[in-house]
Amino acid sequence: MNFSSKLLEQAVEEFGKLPGVGKKTALRLVLHLLKQSDADVSRFTDSLDRLKIDIKYCKTCFNISDHDVCEICSSPKRDHSLVCVVEDTRDVMAIENTNQFNGVYHVLGGLISPMEGVGPADLKIEGLVERVRKGEIQEVILALSATMEGDTTIFYLYRKLREFQIQISTIARGISFGGELEYVDEITLGRSIATRVPYERNVG
Repeated sequence: MNFSSKLLEQAVEEFGKLPGVGKKTALRLVLHLLKQSDADVSRFTDSLDRLKIDIKYCKTCFNISDHDVCEICSSPKRDHSLVCVVEDTRDVMAIENTNQFNGVYHVLGGLISPMEGVGPADLKIEGLVERVRKGEIQEVILALSATMEGDTTIFYLYRKLREFQIQISTIARGISFGGELEYVDEITLGRSIATRVPYERNVG
């Protein structure tokens, strides 16, 4: 792709680093920004700057938040004895959209994946164990993707949590193997949480 400007080329290269954005899409986005007013572009860039500078991660569940403790964790209307463990913020959003869950969350920040060099120490697993150790939690729902990495993480978490007097369950597998929660329709996802099953049934 030949560019008439080095500045244009550099901007396209940066946009092209975004997931799912190819060179043609990146060029279209950059040209769109060039047509916008200075005020619109300033609002766009300011929002990105504020995102990096001001964004926080909840000290309790590690979800992305505007505050030290997120609105879900600080809400007295939520069932704090019920914790849903998910991979990342996208999964929290997907489950919240079902309106089928009134507990709280724990965001791991990824899945165990030896092939990619991601081990248990790279995730927020010890934070979950500490929350359970405090004694308020009665049930942990392991709502992770139906992939090899998801199943590996679920098994590891089960081994870490089984010593505590809590119920450990997984979402019902109405979700095909290899499926990620953010792409599952709300009805299927909501039903899979409502019909969750004890994980012990799946362990030999």
